[in-house]
Amino acid sequence: MAKDILEDRKQALEESFFAKENARLLAEFRTKKGRKAAKESLSEISGITSDEVLDKLCELGIESDTWAAVSIAPLVEVAWADGKIAPAEREAVLSAAEENGITASSPSYLLLESWLKSRPDGRLLEVWGEFIVRLCSELGDSERDALKHQLLGRARSVAEAAGGFLGLGNKVSGEEEIILAELSKAFDS
Repeated sequence: MAKDILEDRKQALEESFFAKENARLLAEFRTKKGRKAAKESLSEISGITSDEVLDKLCELGIESDTWAAVSIAPLVEVAWADGKIAPAEREAVLSAAEENGITASSPSYLLLESWLKSRPDGRLLEVWGEFIVRLCSELGDSERDALKHQLLGRARSVAEAAGGFLGLGNKVSGEEEIILAELSKAFDS
């Protein structure tokens, strides 16, 4: 009888241990699965394929919706650099927004459209720059360079969208070059 009680207690102890261990493993699996999904979503929206950069961005709390704001603000500033937005620049910004997962029905898209109709407060670029400086302080050199290349490439595409006068001459205005230089400088601070 005592042997049966001892055996029952032993079995209960084992079941309790394995139940807790299974719960821990399940939670760990869900966390990994969630992180993987977050990385895939961020990669799809940002175009970044480097696992180390994606890991670091996820670690810092950058998600697909956050990425949209990080990547679109500089495009808006470049588009407004010369005081007006050409139709081709508007289309380039909206296209980049769509590539970043901002859908036409989302609040982000509505905000973006308002920025393209009426120039946003001058603090937008300043706040973006402060964010990038802090973000870059958390990234390694290769991660920072990959992020810089990605964001500045899109910003330059918007600047080139208007294409100079009748498509001739310099595709990027002097004002746009100044904004592009400011954007670049934020990554080197």
